[in-house]
Amino acid sequence: MKKHNFYAGPSILPEFTKKMTAEAALNFAETGLSVMEVSHRSKEFVAVMEEAQNLVRELLHVPEGYSVLFLQGGASLQFLMVPYNLMNKKSAYLNTGSWSSKAIKEAKFFGDVVEVASSKDANFNYLPKDYTVPEDADYFHITTNNTIYGTEILKEPDVNVPLAGDMSSDIFSRPIDVAKYDVIYAGAQKNLGPSGATLVIVKDEALQRVDRPIPTMLNYKTHIDKGSMFNTPATLPVFACLQTLQWLKEKGGVEGMEKINIEKAGLLYDELDRNKLFVPTVPNPEDRSRMNVTFVMAPDYTELEKDFLDFATQKGMVGIKGHRSVGGFRASLYNAMPYESVKALVEVMQDFEKNK
Repeated sequence: MKKHNFYAGPSILPEFTKKMTAEAALNFAETGLSVMEVSHRSKEFVAVMEEAQNLVRELLHVPEGYSVLFLQGGASLQFLMVPYNLMNKKSAYLNTGSWSSKAIKEAKFFGDVVEVASSKDANFNYLPKDYTVPEDADYFHITTNNTIYGTEILKEPDVNVPLAGDMSSDIFSRPIDVAKYDVIYAGAQKNLGPSGATLVIVKDEALQRVDRPIPTMLNYKTHIDKGSMFNTPATLPVFACLQTLQWLKEKGGVEGMEKINIEKAGLLYDELDRNKLFVPTVPNPEDRSRMNVTFVMAPDYTELEKDFLDFATQKGMVGIKGHRSVGGFRASLYNAMPYESVKALVEVMQDFEKNK
């Protein structure tokens, strides 16, 4: 039976990425060695790193004056590195979920943190709209997609300060205006590659503003100067990221991918809005994530939650159990998720409804 992988992360990868990475795990670039055992300073791996960085620039239309890094530590380390490198006295944060809350906690070590708005009052099931960002803030931080609660910021907010964006779960799913950001970061394990690599795009000019001494490993400039090779990079994850970037380019880049993602999310949300058994946890369609669709049983059918999970699992649906903070279900529709798998989930929901 075909398995349909809806895990939120680590998550589904393109078949191309898995195939090419598996081959490189045995024989990388005809060296007769695994990509896991060659020197990261070998000409073969340096070529991988450089091509991956160049493809990021190409696909996201990164302007001049920005550096592209492949680091480690996930978004969780970036919660610390962003304020360490960019926050001189004050920063502003939009609190839309668990990950932005964690980012706020780390930023408070470095100065005044203004939480401009929060949707915590409704268990983060909407995106705050009416808020004011202090014009003296060094940056305004947003989490563009919220994997747990199913909301997504699909357009850069119109503010008068630089942006910092955690794009761990929607990077490369749609076009973005990189020029509005001081820094963009993303853990690889949702839309780019396996866990272990972290993509960072940072504006070089933004690194000259803080006076504090920064530890070597936590200083963006260290990694810029060494081409992401200051310490040994995650060679296999970076290689896999390169394969995904190549696959993405063949699919029409982020512009082509956005069209597919709109179709996939639309298919599932239309069914949720129609099916009497289910309710999306995000009521406002404008706030709904294309990447992580969260839903629960309708009030009159809450006792059927376990039955549906069992039924869906028997039909090959994997990883749709919702996060404990929300309950219910979550279907993650990252770039590598085929339209056919979303259609299969919709058919399972329809079949379950017919029997109730």
